[in-house]
Amino acid sequence: MNRILGIGSRIDHPEHGKGVVTNVTARMYWVTFIDKGLETIDVDDTFDIIEAAEDEVDTVSFYEVEKSLRDILKKWSDASEIVPIADKFKGGTMILKPKDISLSEKEIPINTFFHKIVMLRDRLRVLEQKINSSKTMDDQDKVDLQQYITRCYGSLTTFNVLFKNNSQNFRGESTKK
Repeated sequence: MNRILGIGSRIDHPEHGKGVVTNVTARMYWVTFIDKGLETIDVDDTFDIIEAAEDEVDTVSFYEVEKSLRDILKKWSDASEIVPIADKFKGGTMILKPKDISLSEKEIPINTFFHKIVMLRDRLRVLEQKINSSKTMDDQDKVDLQQYITRCYGSLTTFNVLFKNNSQNFRGESTKK
């Protein structure tokens, strides 16, 4: 694993240009780029380090505290995490066009469709939690249902292109054994 850069580190990213790290987690940097504004990038992303500020990383960032609070609230309520859509799809439209040209096409805002996909994922996660915490199901039934849910996630990986952050993508069964 690469070293984690501290807040205030300056980088040069091949796609986004020059920027300053403004927040850090174990997996992501929040970087304010001169030309692109605020973007999140994976810590393993490729970029040049202009100047590293190594001593400015807290062991727990505000983001991680906030995420923990959201996780607790989600566990005990219907609150869902904030999941940003990829910038290239913001404000876009999805068109469903039937083969029969005498039928009208249906336009759906991509944001609406994306929200439905995220809601589906949240409900699958709640179902997972209920299965795993069930006192009446035996372990083999739990494993069988968990594998089925994992396959559902795998079927939804087509929609990963809509997510801004790869860490929020659907993941199914790994093909690597």
